[in-house]
Amino acid sequence: MEVDMEVDDIRKDDVLNKEEASVQYAVEILPFIKDAQQSHGMRHGDYQRYRQYCSRKLKRIRSSLDFKSGTRHGYKGKQITEDVITDSRYFHILLVEAERCWSYAMELKLCANTEPRKRFHMMRKLTKAAKYAEELHKICEMEKVEPRTKLEAQAYSYWMRANYKFEVQDWKTAIDLYSQSRSIYEKLASAFLDEATRMLYAQRVEEIGPNIRYCAYNLGQGGMDIKDLMIMKSSAAGQDLLSAKIDAAIKQTREKLASSFGDITWRGKSVPLHNEKARVFILHLQEKESEMARQSTFEGKMELFDNLLMECKDALQAIKEEIGNEMSTKKKNETNLSQLQFIKMYLSYLRQNLMIERNICMIDWMKEKLPVLIGTPKQEIKTKITKPEDLIRLYDGIILSLNEISQLQGIEVDEKLQDEVEAQIVAYKGFRCFYIAQSYQLLKKWVESVSLYDRVITYVNEATLKLKACNNPFLNVLVTKIEELSELAQGHKYNAHALSILESNEVAADVGKLVLSDQVLAERLDVYQEYQNATKKTNLIRFPPEPQPTPCKPLFFDLALNYIDLPNLDHRLEKKPEGVFSALRRGFGFWGS
Repeated sequence: MEVDMEVDDIRKDDVLNKEEASVQYAVEILPFIKDAQQSHGMRHGDYQRYRQYCSRKLKRIRSSLDFKSGTRHGYKGKQITEDVITDSRYFHILLVEAERCWSYAMELKLCANTEPRKRFHMMRKLTKAAKYAEELHKICEMEKVEPRTKLEAQAYSYWMRANYKFEVQDWKTAIDLYSQSRSIYEKLASAFLDEATRMLYAQRVEEIGPNIRYCAYNLGQGGMDIKDLMIMKSSAAGQDLLSAKIDAAIKQTREKLASSFGDITWRGKSVPLHNEKARVFILHLQEKESEMARQSTFEGKMELFDNLLMECKDALQAIKEEIGNEMSTKKKNETNLSQLQFIKMYLSYLRQNLMIERNICMIDWMKEKLPVLIGTPKQEIKTKITKPEDLIRLYDGIILSLNEISQLQGIEVDEKLQDEVEAQIVAYKGFRCFYIAQSYQLLKKWVESVSLYDRVITYVNEATLKLKACNNPFLNVLVTKIEELSELAQGHKYNAHALSILESNEVAADVGKLVLSDQVLAERLDVYQEYQNATKKTNLIRFPPEPQPTPCKPLFFDLALNYIDLPNLDHRLEKKPEGVFSALRRGFGFWGS
C-alpha cells in the first residue's frame, strides 16, 4: 500500500514538473507603462501623480502575492529570483519600482533649476531606476519567459541606463545604449500586425531619435547649427530631461553668437551694442519666424511670445542700469549716453511690437470660435465659444501699444513713423468698432449695430488712405485685412437692417391677428363666442387686476359758522324740581354755593 502511494506521488510530481516547464510568463512592458502613464497624470506632465500611483500599485501587487518587504517591526528586503517567481506579477514589481524611481527623478528635475540640492536626489533616483530595470532584464533571461518579453525588458533596461548616462553627460555610452534600445523597438514594431501596438513601438522609436542626435551633437563638439537644435527641441516635446539639455545648449550657442554681434541699425541710424542680454534677445528675435513656423499648437506660440517678452524685459532692465550708472558718473560720456538711450528706445519699440503680434495671434485663434450671428448659417463649434467682448479687449491692447510707441522719447522727430503708427491706430479702431457692432447685433439692438457698422466703414476709408500714403510694404497686409473688413461690415449692416425690418413686420402681423377671443371673458359678456378647442383654457379675468381710477370722498368746511349770532334758548330748557336740602340751602344761605 505504501509503495503504491509513493508511486502515485512520483507520478503527480512528474505531471507538475511538465506543467511548470510548459508555463511561459509574458509581460507587455511598453503597453503596460504607456497605459498607466496616460491614465495617471503623465498626459499632462504630472510626475507626482504618476509616482503616487506607482506606490499604490506596488503595494497592491505585493499584498496580492503575499510578498511584502517587512512587517510592522522592521524592513526585511526580499530578492526576486527564479525560484521565487510563480506568477507574472513578480515582473511587475521590478517594473513598477523602476517607473516609480524614474517619475520621482523627473519630478525633482523640474525643481532642480531653483533648488540645486534637488539634483543630487534626482541622480540617486535615476540610479535606482536603472538598477531596477537591469534586474528586470536579468530575471527575464530565464527560460520560462517569452521571447517578446525578453526583448522588451532588454530595450527598457538600455533606455533607462541611457537616461542616467545622458544626465551625467557620458555621451558615448548614452548614444550606444539609446541606439541599441531603438534598434530593438524597431524590430518589435515591425513584428506586430496590430496597428495600435505597432504605433506604440514606433512612437518610442521617435522619442529616442532626438536623444541620439543630441548626444551626437555633444560628441561633435557643437558642430550642429542652432536651427538644428530648435528642430530637435520641437521633436523632443514631452521629454523634460532632453528639453532641459537642449535649452541649455541653445542658450550657450546664442551666447557664443552674441559675442560676435556688433551693431544694430534702426530707422537709418546704427549704434554699437555691447550689452550681452540685449544681444541674446535680438538674436532670439531674429529666429522668431522660423520658430513660429515649427510651433503647431496655440500654446506653443504663446510660450514663445512669453519667453521673448521676458528676455526683452531683462534686456531693458540691463540697459536702464547702464544708463543709471552713466548718469551717476561725474564725467558723463554724452555719446555713450545717447547711444544707450537709442538702444532703450529700440528695445521698447520691439517690446510693444511683440505685444501687438501676440494679441493678433490670440485674435486669429479666437475668431474661429466666435458665436453665430442671427440670420447667418449655423456652424458646429465644439470648443468654448468666444465673445466679441474678448476680441474688443485685445484690440484695445493693440491700440494701447501703438499709443505707447508714439509716445516714446525720440520718436516724435520721426514723422514717417508717427504717420505709420497713426494709420495703424485708425485701422485697429475699425476692427474694434466692428466687434462692438457684433456684440450689439447679438443683443438684437439693430439701430446701434447699423450705426456702428457705418462707423466701421468710415474708419476703413480713413485708414486705407493713410496706410497707402505711408508707402510701407510691411503695411500692405493690414491694407488687405481692412478692405476685407469693409466688405464684412457692409454685409452685416444690411443683415442687421433686414432683421430689424423683419422683426417690426412680425410685430405688426401679430397685432393684426388679435381677435376677440384673446380678450378676457369678463370684458365681453355681451358677445357670444363658440370655442372650437375645448381643451384650451378660457381667460376669465385679468390677473393681477389693472388699477382703476377712483374718485375721492368730498370734504366740507363750515366757514360761515363763526359769523352767526345764535338766539338765547334758555327759557326753552326743561327745569328740574328742587329737593328739600336745596330749598333749605337757598333759604338760610350758610352752606356755601
